[in-house]
Amino acid sequence: MAIWGVVVAAGRGVRFGARKHATRLAGKPLWQWARDALLESGAREVVVVGDVPGGVEGGPERHLSVARGIEKVDAEATVIAVHDAARPMASAALMRRMYRLLAESGADGVVPVVPVADALKLVDPDRVRILDTVDRRDVACAQTPQVFRAEVLRRAHALHASGAPPDDACMVEALGGRVLAVTGERSAMKITYPEDLVLAEALLRHGPRPGEP
Repeated sequence: MAIWGVVVAAGRGVRFGARKHATRLAGKPLWQWARDALLESGAREVVVVGDVPGGVEGGPERHLSVARGIEKVDAEATVIAVHDAARPMASAALMRRMYRLLAESGADGVVPVVPVADALKLVDPDRVRILDTVDRRDVACAQTPQVFRAEVLRRAHALHASGAPPDDACMVEALGGRVLAVTGERSAMKITYPEDLVLAEALLRHGPRPGEP
């Protein structure tokens, strides 16, 4: 497999209150954690989309930033892993498991997921009234990186130049592509709020290292 990575680091960090991708975790910017894990996993090169040294300018929406990154991926790439800078602790070991599953299954994509721990409620648009309870056994939280066959991902982005799809997997699914799930890592948490960074620092100091059980 000729694996390339795309790291999305172009978000405005509104909820975080700062340029999140440039925030340091254990002395290293979040985007570098994501890039380095992809390189360690076997990616030949990694395109970083965002305001970073050597980065590609991002777009107004996440999927447009991913598309700009894909444009810079070598035409010979057979696999593209799309990762968020906001998930700095996803391990290279997880990524290698995903590559193997993609190769062995013949699927079009692989997404890491983790179980939902909380009760899920369907609420009205104003978030005032509970309308229903969702069975959490039927849902899971998707993480990144998401790994795809390069030609399928390119076609998916070519057909979704407008709108704001939730992630790359749903774009591939819209093509009729087969996307598999693999057990993700709870340590691969998304840094959304400042307190998430505090938790990530604590996990690095006292918890299992990324990739360990």
